[in-house]
Amino acid sequence: MARSLEQLQQQYNSIAKKNAFKQRPQGGPRGRGMMGGKPKSAKKTIARLLTYMHGFRLRFALVLACMLLTTVTSLIGGYLLAPIINKLTSVVTPDKKLNPSVFEKIADRVITKLAGEFFPGGETMKYVLMALILLGSIYCIGVITTYVQARLMLSISQGMIERIRNDLFAKLQKLPVRFFDSRQTGEIMSRFTNDIDNIDVMINNSFTQIVSGAVTLVGTFIFMVTTSWILTLVTVAFIPVLLFGGFTIGKLSRKYYAAQQSALGAVNGYIEETVTGQKVVKVFNHEECCVEEFSALNDDMRDKQFKAQFWGGVTGPIMGNTSQISYAVTVGVGGILLIFGKITVGGLTVFAQYSRQFAMPINMLSQQMATFFSALAGAERVFEVMDEVPEAPDAADADPMDNMKGHVVMEHVTFGYNPDKTVLKDINLYAKPGQKIAFVGSTGAGKTTITNLLNRFYDIDEGTITIDGVNVKDIQRDVLRRNIAMVLQDTHLFSGTVMENIRYGRLDATDDEVIAAAKTASAHSFIMRLSDGYQTQLDGDGANLSQGQRQLLNIARAALSKAPILVLDEATSSVDTRTERHIEHGMDRLMKDRTTFVIAHRLSTVRNANAIMVLEHGEIIERGDHDDLLAQKGRYYELYTGVKELD
Repeated sequence: MARSLEQLQQQYNSIAKKNAFKQRPQGGPRGRGMMGGKPKSAKKTIARLLTYMHGFRLRFALVLACMLLTTVTSLIGGYLLAPIINKLTSVVTPDKKLNPSVFEKIADRVITKLAGEFFPGGETMKYVLMALILLGSIYCIGVITTYVQARLMLSISQGMIERIRNDLFAKLQKLPVRFFDSRQTGEIMSRFTNDIDNIDVMINNSFTQIVSGAVTLVGTFIFMVTTSWILTLVTVAFIPVLLFGGFTIGKLSRKYYAAQQSALGAVNGYIEETVTGQKVVKVFNHEECCVEEFSALNDDMRDKQFKAQFWGGVTGPIMGNTSQISYAVTVGVGGILLIFGKITVGGLTVFAQYSRQFAMPINMLSQQMATFFSALAGAERVFEVMDEVPEAPDAADADPMDNMKGHVVMEHVTFGYNPDKTVLKDINLYAKPGQKIAFVGSTGAGKTTITNLLNRFYDIDEGTITIDGVNVKDIQRDVLRRNIAMVLQDTHLFSGTVMENIRYGRLDATDDEVIAAAKTASAHSFIMRLSDGYQTQLDGDGANLSQGQRQLLNIARAALSKAPILVLDEATSSVDTRTERHIEHGMDRLMKDRTTFVIAHRLSTVRNANAIMVLEHGEIIERGDHDDLLAQKGRYYELYTGVKELD
């Protein structure tokens, strides 16, 4: 039976938040609707973003100059139409009384003087020709400054974004494992993608348009006032209507865009889970149920998208029609003023043009402010990661441990991932070079936690851990981890060749050493059967290999490292019994002079361990070798004989 729509939305919204990128909803004037949150502290965020402009300040000053010049040329170019029209009007109706504005008089004098110098005689057509040449020159300047502004701003934005990405990635490399354990991978990835992309849009587009729109608004207002203060009042009277309409529709749009985004998240989450679990769907014959559930989610998204796109789509026409009403009223009043000689024909023509474009910066600013604040909120999310506390630096006198042997001692170690919950309680153990120490017990007993503490992925709460008599807190962290090779249950391979992935264990290793390590891990035979052998390219975390083959490469990587301490966390859980026997023989050679810690649920793999630690609820309840523990007939005996299964 298919689940209800509410159940599906609740379940798959969380999946979508982890893995799906936030999409910019399309809508509003020119399809620029934007849904986004507001920053907590816009001033601090802007100030911090400005620090990334170091080295770009001269270019930024040129951008502002070009931006100002572009706006001025656009306004002046439009205003040059007034003296041309007035000149032609004076020829057609020479007795018509004209009342030019200050700028019209200035423009007329400039054109007349230039026309007299370049075209002696000063006839009307020469006047108009000179005006058109001047008009074309001004617009050419505007085109050049616009091009220069765009190129400079693009170089600034990409340079800043590059620095932000580099800083964010570098900070991630310094953060402790605790940070990654407590956050979803998709949520961290969204900082690099969605949030930084929003910052890029803000720097390159929104900022430019906001500044340009503000300059255009001020400049247009000045020209309008000098042309006719009466018509300016008429135009300004419609601004509250425009603002109210934009605010009201924008509020509705954001509401429906939020609902659309939620529905989209549910659909994305359902698709992701169904595709990745397609085998399970087919095994249990749930195809029809999946289609039914997806149809419910898809229908819900269609309804919400319709409302969001409708309100986003009507914003442009409504604002445009309001501007047209303002334009019509302005022209009507201007016609009356023209009859009474209060304005020239050219002045009215230019004013009508300015009144039409006066609302454009207002609309543009209102649209871009949503984008602007959304990007600032994204910048805060990026800076939150940058402000995370990194791993504590090594002490100035930290031991470099040039020749680590691998004598490990844990004394009265107590630890909890959270202060209110203890995971390990009073752990005591020692391991000498060449010994194999095994940890067995129920899931969650604390086996993997012990190895995490050995690597200082986490620092213990109480007790001490020493290697060769030196406290691990007094050893340089990179040296400590370089001397501990780990093979985890969850395999991970990087993009590249098989040779490069094995060499990840020791970058200065020769090809022969890589091949020898592969033979130790029983990986050489299957590698040679690959299409290009050791030069075979691996795709998507080794997706072109089986799970067991991927694990063999991880084991080969550890074998290559030559670390004196080896940690095997369910290292053979993904391979078959025959391969496991081959690996065990190789591991015996590998562990000959190393201190080895083995975590295993297959108890057959730990029979030859020097000591077996049985953990339950964070405590070592039994210890000894295989025969001793069987003789005790305790928890290990129950696990080995199957009298009582693992929890």
